[in-house]
Formats: sequence, structure tokens, C-alpha cells
Amino acid sequence: MKTLDRSRFDTRLPKEQKEYFEYAATLGGFRTLTEFVIYSVQQQASSIVEKYNSILASKKDKEIFFDAIMNPQEPNDSLKKAASRFNKAVKKK
Repeated sequence: MKTLDRSRFDTRLPKEQKEYFEYAATLGGFRTLTEFVIYSVQQQASSIVEKYNSILASKKDKEIFFDAIMNPQEPNDSLKKAASRFNKAVKKK
């Protein structure tokens, strides 16, 4: 049997807050306060990480886009031929 690596997390909070969390856990159908806290923290952590990663991806996309705009590459042969065909087709009209 494989043993899972485990770590402990302890916290102190006011009695009223603990009772409120326990009430919410019961309403949410959780078996224990720990189960509720782990689930809630996991949901919030996932949301924060997803938002952070999308911001990083967006920032990287902006950098790539603006680099392409500010430092365009020379057109290759295929693009030059396509432009030539387009110009000829437009002139015929």
C-alpha cells in the first residue's frame, strides 16, 4: 500500500466563526468541517491560479502580437505571389 505524503494545517478562529462554518458545512452536505474547508480552499485556490495563468497568457499574447506589429518580418515568396494574384484579380474588376 502506498503511503500518501501528508501535511498538517492548523488555525485559530473565533468560536462564532467556527460555528458559522460548521453550519455552512452541514447545509452544504459535508461530513466534517475539515472536508468543507478543504473543498472551499481548493475551489478558491483553483480560481485564483486560473485567473493568474490567464493574465500571464494574455500578457504573453500581447507581447507576441505587438512584437509582430512593431517588428514585421519580410513577406516570403508565397505571400508575394498571393499579393500579386490578388492585385491582378482586383484590377480586372
